[in-house]
Amino acid sequence: MGYRFTDPALLARALTHRSFSAEHNERLEFLGDSVLGLVVADMLFRKLGHGAEGDLSRLRSQLVREESLHGLACGLGIPQLLRLGEGEAHAGGRERPSILADALEAVLGAVYLDGGFAAAAQVVMHLYRGVDITPALAVAAKDPKTTLQEWLQARKVKLPDYEVVQVTGAAHAQTFEVSCRVATLAGTTRGSGSTRRAAEQQAARAMLARLNENNHG
Repeated sequence: MGYRFTDPALLARALTHRSFSAEHNERLEFLGDSVLGLVVADMLFRKLGHGAEGDLSRLRSQLVREESLHGLACGLGIPQLLRLGEGEAHAGGRERPSILADALEAVLGAVYLDGGFAAAAQVVMHLYRGVDITPALAVAAKDPKTTLQEWLQARKVKLPDYEVVQVTGAAHAQTFEVSCRVATLAGTTRGSGSTRRAAEQQAARAMLARLNENNHG
Protein backbone atom coordinates (compact mmCIF):
# COMPACT_ATOMS: atom_id res chain seq x y z
CA MET A 1 0.00 0.00 0.00
CA GLY A 2 3.04 2.24 -0.29
CA TYR A 3 3.75 2.75 3.42
CA ARG A 4 6.32 1.30 5.84
CA PHE A 5 5.48 1.38 9.55
CA THR A 6 7.85 2.86 12.09
CA ASP A 7 5.97 0.93 14.79
CA PRO A 8 5.01 -2.51 13.38
CA ALA A 9 2.99 -3.22 16.54
CA LEU A 10 0.36 -0.78 15.29
CA LEU A 11 -0.04 -2.77 12.10
CA ALA A 12 -0.24 -6.02 14.07
CA ARG A 13 -3.06 -4.62 16.18
CA ALA A 14 -4.88 -3.33 13.08
CA LEU A 15 -4.90 -6.89 11.74
CA THR A 16 -6.14 -8.43 15.01
CA HIS A 17 -9.84 -9.33 15.27
CA ARG A 18 -11.57 -9.27 18.65
CA SER A 19 -11.94 -13.07 18.48
CA PHE A 20 -8.13 -13.39 18.67
CA SER A 21 -7.21 -11.05 21.50
CA ALA A 22 -8.45 -8.37 23.88
CA GLU A 23 -5.89 -6.12 22.15
CA HIS A 24 -7.96 -5.96 18.96
CA ASN A 25 -8.47 -3.47 16.14
CA GLU A 26 -11.84 -1.86 16.88
CA ARG A 27 -10.48 1.43 18.24
CA LEU A 28 -8.18 1.75 15.24
CA GLU A 29 -11.14 0.99 12.97
CA PHE A 30 -13.05 3.88 14.55
CA LEU A 31 -10.15 6.22 13.84
CA GLY A 32 -9.52 4.92 10.33
CA ASP A 33 -13.17 5.29 9.36
CA SER A 34 -12.95 9.04 10.06
CA VAL A 35 -9.63 9.41 8.22
CA LEU A 36 -11.00 7.56 5.20
CA GLY A 37 -14.19 9.61 5.08
CA LEU A 38 -12.32 12.91 5.22
CA VAL A 39 -9.73 12.01 2.59
CA VAL A 40 -12.33 10.64 0.16
CA ALA A 41 -14.50 13.72 0.71
CA ASP A 42 -11.50 15.94 -0.03
CA MET A 43 -10.70 13.98 -3.21
CA LEU A 44 -14.28 14.34 -4.44
CA PHE A 45 -14.47 18.03 -3.55
CA ARG A 46 -11.33 18.78 -5.51
CA LYS A 47 -12.05 16.57 -8.53
CA LEU A 48 -15.75 17.38 -8.82
CA GLY A 49 -15.57 21.08 -8.08
CA HIS A 50 -19.08 21.85 -9.31
CA GLY A 51 -20.75 18.68 -8.06
CA ALA A 52 -23.92 19.01 -6.00
CA GLU A 53 -23.75 18.04 -2.35
CA GLY A 54 -26.14 15.13 -2.89
CA ASP A 55 -24.01 13.71 -5.71
CA LEU A 56 -20.83 14.06 -3.66
CA SER A 57 -22.44 12.34 -0.67
CA ARG A 58 -23.71 9.46 -2.77
CA LEU A 59 -20.35 8.94 -4.42
CA ARG A 60 -18.52 9.06 -1.09
CA SER A 61 -20.92 6.44 0.28
CA GLN A 62 -20.26 4.31 -2.79
CA LEU A 63 -16.49 4.54 -2.40
CA VAL A 64 -16.37 3.78 1.33
CA ARG A 65 -19.16 1.22 1.60
CA GLU A 66 -18.42 -2.28 2.85
CA GLU A 67 -18.36 -3.87 -0.61
CA SER A 68 -15.78 -1.39 -1.89
CA LEU A 69 -13.54 -1.71 1.16
CA HIS A 70 -13.79 -5.49 0.98
CA GLY A 71 -12.39 -5.43 -2.55
CA LEU A 72 -9.57 -3.09 -1.55
CA ALA A 73 -8.72 -5.25 1.47
CA CYS A 74 -8.50 -8.36 -0.70
CA GLY A 75 -6.26 -6.49 -3.12
CA LEU A 76 -3.86 -5.74 -0.27
CA GLY A 77 -3.79 -9.36 0.87
CA ILE A 78 -5.43 -8.59 4.22
CA PRO A 79 -7.36 -11.90 4.37
CA GLN A 80 -4.09 -13.84 4.66
CA LEU A 81 -2.70 -11.49 7.30
CA LEU A 82 -5.69 -11.30 9.65
CA ARG A 83 -5.28 -12.68 13.14
CA LEU A 84 -8.54 -14.46 13.99
CA GLY A 85 -9.66 -16.70 16.82
CA GLU A 86 -9.93 -20.37 15.89
CA GLY A 87 -13.72 -20.37 15.94
CA GLU A 88 -14.01 -17.26 13.76
CA ALA A 89 -11.46 -18.63 11.32
CA HIS A 90 -13.37 -21.92 10.95
CA ALA A 91 -16.63 -19.97 10.49
CA GLY A 92 -15.21 -18.23 7.42
CA GLY A 93 -14.24 -14.96 9.04
CA ARG A 94 -11.24 -14.55 6.76
CA GLU A 95 -13.61 -14.11 3.80
CA ARG A 96 -16.33 -12.09 5.58
CA PRO A 97 -16.69 -8.65 3.93
CA SER A 98 -17.52 -6.84 7.17
CA ILE A 99 -14.40 -8.14 8.95
CA LEU A 100 -12.15 -7.29 6.02
CA ALA A 101 -13.62 -3.81 5.57
CA ASP A 102 -13.17 -3.13 9.29
CA ALA A 103 -9.58 -4.36 9.15
CA LEU A 104 -8.77 -2.04 6.26
CA GLU A 105 -10.15 0.93 8.20
CA ALA A 106 -8.09 -0.17 11.20
CA VAL A 107 -4.94 -0.25 9.04
CA LEU A 108 -5.67 3.33 7.94
CA GLY A 109 -6.10 4.31 11.58
CA ALA A 110 -2.74 2.69 12.36
CA VAL A 111 -1.05 4.58 9.51
CA TYR A 112 -2.52 7.82 10.86
CA LEU A 113 -1.10 7.18 14.33
CA ASP A 114 2.24 6.02 12.97
CA GLY A 115 2.89 8.64 10.31
CA GLY A 116 0.29 11.38 10.66
CA PHE A 117 -2.58 12.55 8.49
CA ALA A 118 -0.48 13.25 5.39
CA ALA A 119 0.80 9.67 5.35
CA ALA A 120 -2.69 8.26 5.82
CA ALA A 121 -4.02 10.50 3.04
CA GLN A 122 -1.33 9.24 0.68
CA VAL A 123 -2.31 5.63 1.43
CA VAL A 124 -6.00 6.36 0.78
CA MET A 125 -5.18 8.07 -2.52
CA HIS A 126 -2.99 5.10 -3.46
CA LEU A 127 -5.88 2.72 -2.74
CA TYR A 128 -8.24 4.68 -4.99
CA ARG A 129 -5.72 5.44 -7.72
CA GLY A 130 -7.60 3.25 -10.21
CA VAL A 131 -10.93 5.03 -9.72
CA ASP A 132 -11.67 7.59 -12.45
CA ILE A 133 -13.55 10.23 -10.48
CA THR A 134 -15.75 12.09 -12.98
CA PRO A 135 -19.26 13.60 -13.00
CA ALA A 136 -20.44 10.46 -14.82
CA LEU A 137 -19.23 8.35 -11.90
CA ALA A 138 -21.27 10.49 -9.52
CA VAL A 139 -24.40 9.83 -11.56
CA ALA A 140 -23.65 6.11 -11.73
CA ALA A 141 -23.25 5.98 -7.94
CA LYS A 142 -26.94 6.60 -7.44
CA ASP A 143 -28.25 3.43 -5.81
CA PRO A 144 -31.58 1.73 -6.69
CA LYS A 145 -33.38 2.98 -3.56
CA THR A 146 -32.45 6.58 -4.35
CA THR A 147 -33.36 6.18 -8.02
CA LEU A 148 -36.74 4.66 -7.11
CA GLN A 149 -37.44 7.42 -4.60
CA GLU A 150 -36.66 10.13 -7.15
CA TRP A 151 -38.79 8.36 -9.79
CA LEU A 152 -41.78 8.29 -7.45
CA GLN A 153 -41.30 11.85 -6.20
CA ALA A 154 -41.20 13.15 -9.76
CA ARG A 155 -44.65 11.61 -10.27
CA LYS A 156 -45.97 12.70 -6.86
CA VAL A 157 -46.41 9.09 -5.78
CA LYS A 158 -46.10 7.95 -2.16
CA LEU A 159 -42.65 6.58 -1.30
CA PRO A 160 -42.22 2.80 -1.04
CA ASP A 161 -42.53 0.74 2.13
CA TYR A 162 -39.74 -1.75 2.90
CA GLU A 163 -40.39 -4.65 5.25
CA VAL A 164 -38.23 -7.55 6.39
CA VAL A 165 -40.12 -10.70 5.38
CA GLN A 166 -37.75 -13.21 6.92
CA VAL A 167 -34.20 -13.72 8.16
CA THR A 168 -32.53 -17.10 7.66
CA GLY A 169 -29.16 -18.64 8.42
CA ALA A 170 -26.80 -18.65 11.40
CA ALA A 171 -26.01 -15.42 13.19
CA HIS A 172 -22.67 -15.04 11.40
CA ALA A 173 -24.10 -15.71 7.93
CA GLN A 174 -27.65 -14.38 7.82
CA THR A 175 -29.72 -13.80 4.70
CA PHE A 176 -32.37 -11.09 4.77
CA GLU A 177 -35.46 -11.13 2.55
CA VAL A 178 -37.15 -7.75 2.18
CA SER A 179 -40.30 -6.64 0.37
CA CYS A 180 -40.71 -3.31 -1.43
CA ARG A 181 -44.28 -2.09 -1.84
CA VAL A 182 -45.48 0.87 -3.92
CA ALA A 183 -49.09 1.25 -2.91
CA THR A 184 -50.72 2.74 -6.00
CA LEU A 185 -48.53 1.38 -8.78
CA ALA A 186 -46.80 -1.94 -9.18
CA GLY A 187 -47.60 -3.95 -6.09
CA THR A 188 -44.72 -5.65 -4.27
CA THR A 189 -41.28 -6.94 -5.17
CA ARG A 190 -38.73 -8.81 -3.07
CA GLY A 191 -34.98 -8.84 -2.67
CA SER A 192 -32.46 -10.77 -0.59
CA GLY A 193 -28.97 -10.09 0.67
CA SER A 194 -26.49 -10.59 3.49
CA THR A 195 -27.62 -7.32 5.08
CA ARG A 196 -30.99 -5.60 5.30
CA ARG A 197 -29.63 -2.70 3.23
CA ALA A 198 -28.46 -5.01 0.45
CA ALA A 199 -31.85 -6.76 0.38
CA GLU A 200 -33.67 -3.41 0.21
CA GLN A 201 -31.48 -2.32 -2.71
CA GLN A 202 -32.25 -5.53 -4.58
CA ALA A 203 -36.00 -5.15 -3.93
CA ALA A 204 -35.84 -1.54 -5.14
CA ARG A 205 -33.98 -2.63 -8.28
CA ALA A 206 -36.70 -5.19 -8.99
CA MET A 207 -39.38 -2.52 -8.48
CA LEU A 208 -37.64 -0.17 -10.91
CA ALA A 209 -37.51 -2.94 -13.51
CA ARG A 210 -41.23 -3.59 -13.05
CA LEU A 211 -42.11 0.08 -13.33
CA ASN A 212 -40.03 0.41 -16.49
CA GLU A 213 -41.75 -2.65 -17.99
CA ASN A 214 -45.16 -1.17 -17.16
CA ASN A 215 -44.19 2.16 -18.76
CA HIS A 216 -43.14 0.45 -21.95
CA GLY A 217 -45.97 -2.07 -21.96
